Amino acid sequence: MSSTPSSPAPAPQPSRHGRAAGPVRPSPGDRIKPKKSAKEQFAFTTLLLEAFLVVFATLVAYGLRDIPYSRGPLELPTPASIWIVGGALFVVLVVLSRMVGTPGGYVGGSVVQVPVLGFGLVVPMMFVVGGIFVALWIVSLRLGGRIDRERAAYDAEHPETAPNAG
Repeated sequence: MSSTPSSPAPAPQPSRHGRAAGPVRPSPGDRIKPKKSAKEQFAFTTLLLEAFLVVFATLVAYGLRDIPYSRGPLELPTPASIWIVGGALFVVLVVLSRMVGTPGGYVGGSVVQVPVLGFGLVVPMMFVVGGIFVALWIVSLRLGGRIDRERAAYDAEHPETAPNAG
């Protein structure tokens, strides 16, 4: 049996920190990138998706403006008023989606759920779809807060992997 000399296994390449590549545990001097807040991410996503929902509901309201018995109890008198109401609500939702990390961001996001549901007076299906998004907003706040609390508890139990461990 002849054995062919096998080449030795390649040495692991050092990473930019001078350690071998692969799963590396942080050293005491390393800065660990802090995790983004789950509550902020969920709330941002929900408000941004609601903004697009309002755009599509505005398109529906515009398309159904001349068809009798297809509108809700509130009838916007002109196409311009449909676009002004829908556009204003869209802009408010986009601005609030960027403000969810600030003190008034969550309150503003909660308040804007009322006009999203109120759009159902123009397009009745918005009562259903807007209601789903209101439920998603509540779940975003509750579940996101719960995830953030669990992350904080984990970081307290494992300080060597906690963000910005010194």
